[in-house]
Amino acid sequence: MDYNTKEIQQRVDRYISQFKEGYFSPLSLQARLTEEVGELAREVNHRYGEKPKKSSETEKALEEELGDVLFVLTCFANSLDIDLSSAFEESMNKIETRDRDRWTRIEGESNHE
Repeated sequence: MDYNTKEIQQRVDRYISQFKEGYFSPLSLQARLTEEVGELAREVNHRYGEKPKKSSETEKALEEELGDVLFVLTCFANSLDIDLSSAFEESMNKIETRDRDRWTRIEGESNHE
């Protein structure tokens, strides 16, 4: 199933709203996000880096780790009442302006806005 950011935020909110505890504090969410990004980094390092997995370690899908990061990031945004689409738009506008001439363009490609 394909989700847009609004649907992702709504689905996460429906899930979290079932529990009395609700969203964690911003500091706890930052710690969880750091944990999840660390797990993603570990998996990337095992697959593409020089650090092989121990024989006792199970294979985790990169998709699973990215999904975990997205879930916690969405919790973070929801807890602070931040619209991810708006945040993404602001970020892309900044990047497309700041980095417009930073990289070598593929011939025939223009700025996609």
